[in-house]
Amino acid sequence: MKIPNTLSEFTQKYYYKTELIKLCRQYKLPTSGTKAELNSCITKYLKGVPSSKIKLIRNNRNRHPLQYSEISLDTKLINSGFCFNNAARQWFANYFGVEKFSFSKKMAIIKRKAEAEHDTEITVGDLIHQMESWNQDKTALSAEERTYQWNNFIRDFFKDQTTTQYRQRLKVASILWKKVRVSKKDKVYHHDLLKKYDNKIQEYKIN
Repeated sequence: MKIPNTLSEFTQKYYYKTELIKLCRQYKLPTSGTKAELNSCITKYLKGVPSSKIKLIRNNRNRHPLQYSEISLDTKLINSGFCFNNAARQWFANYFGVEKFSFSKKMAIIKRKAEAEHDTEITVGDLIHQMESWNQDKTALSAEERTYQWNNFIRDFFKDQTTTQYRQRLKVASILWKKVRVSKKDKVYHHDLLKKYDNKIQEYKIN
């Protein structure tokens, strides 16, 4: 695996978590945490922050979880004891005026991003605002969201009915993904990939 020397080189490629861990070891950075946290550490390092000053801080885990009566719009997301538990679920249900409330992937991503960036100022109110504005700002994807690129690629590949002409469709998708993964273009599936890499996947066509 080529070790990126600049932030530009790093952001142009998709990395699996195991590869991020190897990069962190190479740069003498923390190797535990989510993909978003590892991405954040590497990004800081390539921006010039010394590795000795890059730490993962999760004091929230050592605090007693907040109860329903302790949660408000001004509650800090991290280092306060706030977590996605039944008390928080009931609080959000009452806030939105619904009988049942389910935590979404978006909420988890926003919270993990705050943890990775050590954003001690973000509040529950900010979380709600970001949730509501998410669809209006699709370009503001967090590092955590980018970790779902492979899953999204597979999903869109199988949605394309044209791909039914291939046997071992997952294998074909994997071949195309490897090409897209190392390219400088968006890490998404589109129909033209079937034509572009036809010589690589032709053997899997159903006669």
